[in-house]
Amino acid sequence: MKKIITICGPTGIGKTGFAIFLAKAVNGEIIGADSMQIYKYMDIGTAKPDASELAQANHHLVDFLDPARDFDAGQYAQLADRAVDTIVQKNRTPIVAGGTGLYIRSLLYGLFRSQPVCQDTLAELTQTLEKKGSPYLHHQLESCDPMAAQRIHPHDGFRIIRALEVFQTTGIPISESQTQQSFTHPRYRSLTLGLYMDRHDLYHRIEQRVDRMMAQGFLSEVRNLVNNGYHLNLKSMQSIGYRHMGKVINHELDIETAVSLLKRDTRRYAKRQFTWFKKEPGIVWIAPSQKNRAVALVKDFLTSL
Repeated sequence: MKKIITICGPTGIGKTGFAIFLAKAVNGEIIGADSMQIYKYMDIGTAKPDASELAQANHHLVDFLDPARDFDAGQYAQLADRAVDTIVQKNRTPIVAGGTGLYIRSLLYGLFRSQPVCQDTLAELTQTLEKKGSPYLHHQLESCDPMAAQRIHPHDGFRIIRALEVFQTTGIPISESQTQQSFTHPRYRSLTLGLYMDRHDLYHRIEQRVDRMMAQGFLSEVRNLVNNGYHLNLKSMQSIGYRHMGKVINHELDIETAVSLLKRDTRRYAKRQFTWFKKEPGIVWIAPSQKNRAVALVKDFLTSL
C-alpha cells in the first residue's frame, strides 16, 4: 500500500499552516480534505489557503468545484486517489489535510458497496451531518433501522450515513442486508496526525478568525455569490457562515446577531469534529506548535518498512 500522511483536527486549529510546514520539510504536496474549500468563489468563509500559502506548497482538491454542484465522500475518495497517484509518481509525499472526517475516512477505508451509491441522498445526508451532527441522524436511524442503530455509535457519522443512505435508496434496512461493509482493511498506510489544543484556547481562536473574516469582507463575498446567481438554498450556501450571512442579506438577522450565532455554531462544529476524530483509530495526537516533532515522526514513518 502507498504511504500517505494525514493531518486532521477541528476547524480553526491551524491545519493549513501545519500541513505547509510538513510539505516543505518532507518534499510533500497537500491534498485538501475540506468539504467547503473545494468550492470556487468561496474563499473568506472557508478559510481557504490564500495566494501566499498556495505558493509555498502544491495543493490538490482545493478551489475546483462550482458552488452549484453537489459533491460527496465517494467522489472525494476517487479524486483523492488520483491526486495521491500523481504525487507519488513525482516521488513526493502525499499529505492529506482537512477537517471533514467523512472525506478522510472514505479515502482511508473506502465506500465499499454491493450497489451504486445514490449521490443525491449521500450529499444530502452529509450536509445534514455537518449542520446538525451525527446524533440527529442517529435518531433517524433508530426509527427506520433500530437494529443498526443499536450497533452503530451515535457519533459514528460515517456508518450512520451509510445505513440511512441504504435504507432511503432501497427501502431495506442495512441490518437485513447479507453484504456488510467492512472498515478493517485500510486502503493506504497512513500516519495520521490529529491536532489538538485546550478547548477554550481553540474557541478563542475561532472567535478571532470570525472577526477577521468579517473584516476581510465575508458579507460582501456572500452578497457577490448571490448576485452571480448562487441561490441561498444551495447546499454550499447553507453551510456554516454562508447561511448566517444569507440571513443578513435577507434581512432575517442583523449583522451583530449573525456574527454571534456564527461564532457559536462554529464552536459547536469544532466540538463535533473533536468527537468524530477521537473515535478514529490510530491517530497520533499532537499540538500545532510541535512541528519539529511532527517532522521527525513523518520521516521515521516514511523510512520504515
